[in-house]
Amino acid sequence: MEIPKDPFERFAALYEEAKRVIPVDPNAMVVASVGPDGRPSTRVVLLKDFDARGFVFYTNLESRKGRELLGHPWASLCFFWQPLERQVRVEGRVERVSDAEADAYFQSRARGSQVGAWASQQSQPLPSREMLEKRVAELTREYEGKTIPRPPHWSGLRVVPDRIEFWHARPSRLHDRLVYLREGNGWKTQALYP
Repeated sequence: MEIPKDPFERFAALYEEAKRVIPVDPNAMVVASVGPDGRPSTRVVLLKDFDARGFVFYTNLESRKGRELLGHPWASLCFFWQPLERQVRVEGRVERVSDAEADAYFQSRARGSQVGAWASQQSQPLPSREMLEKRVAELTREYEGKTIPRPPHWSGLRVVPDRIEFWHARPSRLHDRLVYLREGNGWKTQALYP
């Protein structure tokens, strides 16, 4: 089998296969960040876009994840597609998407999710569920019949990779591992021991 020179081409083919066999959230990925104290933190988020520039997800920039990724703009991502026995690991720097990209994606979201982006002070202590529900009800009334603008604290982050590793399970744990390393404007590949 010929190895694609472009890791995004390889990722796109695997992602399409994952979407065919994984009925719920084939775009789920683990995002790892580092806090100011050097402690790592991980969580599952949903990939919303990717192209040759990188992998995009959206978040409240004032959340723990947002603060960590903007304060130390390096991240790793991990996709694990168990039915395919495949994993993809991505490492790179983090940048914000343009306001135009964030606005367009925000307007494509379900209205309840748009309201939620305004109502939730993500990662902050929540005194009561009722307080959140009250805020959602207030915002729903405030924006009734109106376009909901994107909150200034809510945007997309793009992980611009310099390393992408593809893992494929094999018998006896002799897995296939191939890493793409950014080299100038292109990529070089290297097979790794399992």
